[in-house]
Amino acid sequence: MSRKHLVLALGLFCPGGEHVTSWRLPDASPERFLDVGYYRDLAQAAERGRFAAIFLADELYVWDRFVSGLESTVNERLEPFTLLGALSQATSHVGLVATVSTTYNEPYHVARRLATLDFLSNGRAGWNLVTSASDEEAWNFGRESNLDHAVRYQRGAEFVQVVDELLGSWGEGSVLADKTTGRYSDAALIKPIDHRGEFFTVRGPLNISRPPQRQPALFQAGASEDGKNLAAATADAVFTLGSGSIEAGQQLYGDYKGRVVAAGRAADDLAVMPMLAPVIGSTEKEAQDRADLILELTPDRVALDLLSHRLETDLSDHDPDEIFSFDFADHSSVQQSQSAYAQIEKLVDGRSLTLREVYQTLAGRGFLIGTPEKIADHVTERFTQGAADGFILMAPSLPSGLTDFADHVVPLLTERGVYPAEYEGSTLRENLAGGGAR
Repeated sequence: MSRKHLVLALGLFCPGGEHVTSWRLPDASPERFLDVGYYRDLAQAAERGRFAAIFLADELYVWDRFVSGLESTVNERLEPFTLLGALSQATSHVGLVATVSTTYNEPYHVARRLATLDFLSNGRAGWNLVTSASDEEAWNFGRESNLDHAVRYQRGAEFVQVVDELLGSWGEGSVLADKTTGRYSDAALIKPIDHRGEFFTVRGPLNISRPPQRQPALFQAGASEDGKNLAAATADAVFTLGSGSIEAGQQLYGDYKGRVVAAGRAADDLAVMPMLAPVIGSTEKEAQDRADLILELTPDRVALDLLSHRLETDLSDHDPDEIFSFDFADHSSVQQSQSAYAQIEKLVDGRSLTLREVYQTLAGRGFLIGTPEKIADHVTERFTQGAADGFILMAPSLPSGLTDFADHVVPLLTERGVYPAEYEGSTLRENLAGGGAR
């Protein structure tokens, strides 16, 4: 392992935290969810903890398939590139990662936004590729249904290729800005890309010069076979749902690294970053009480509707306390998130669980409950034993879940020598390397 240190990223999916109803917690601030100052505070806390990046999740719809989705969950989302542009002026080191749907965007637009953010942040831009799994998104873009799962990933792969070509369409040294000769740029170094593929025809060149990182760092989170292969071939970091045992984590880690090598890249070119959802307390009891409160805040109707969404089956008329029974289909036929579908199947395999128990386990998303020392032990073991290159912090509640981690867990990781005492690079790509060559 050439990495000296693990890397951390902050995942922001729901504004109040990863748990869908965390906005109800006493210390949550839902009135600030559209306030740039709220996100500035989170970004600066992440920077205090020397996080490599903050990652803004995004969806292009509101969750209104079920009434509870509108009434009980936070559907408001600030547009990622606009928000990250503002945060670039309030931070100096932390990377800024925007989620991009390759199904409902065009490569030219995305390349331009990425280059702009990379210039504004002096080399800290990144993007998280998603292919969009919900029909609700299709309905907002003139389609009756979403593209087939495999087609979405084929389009995504070509999308990455076109973005990369556009970002490189201005050669090194192409901007002269020579007042004496009157030459602003060297035309010989600015080339159309003339891309003609299955999904995109793009002439180019881009109307902004080569950004500081050349290619802003690419993140991916797909856990299907298509998603794993795309990450292995193109991404700088992959987010995973995590795993229960260290052995399972090592197996998944090895799977990704093997795919990276098979794609013709070095194993360390891809950082494998499992999700980490800690609930931290000064004692075990305090942490457990906090976790219990988070789970208790979700109404039964929301729980059933979330399960219905994941399983593509309406369970709303079922009793939450009845035993879960479901005929799972082949994962390739699932049009929503195949990884979430597989997670439910794995959870219930050979177990007699109620619908409520299934939901609460999933809603916990693998909560790691305990003291700062316990959290640090877990992180250190997974990193040193070849199960992770780093972690994406999906704090069940914000801002407390982030500040507790940055102030109480990070110092322990630094003392143990697995986490840097200061930022190791000036760009996001450099900080993702964990002190190794990149």
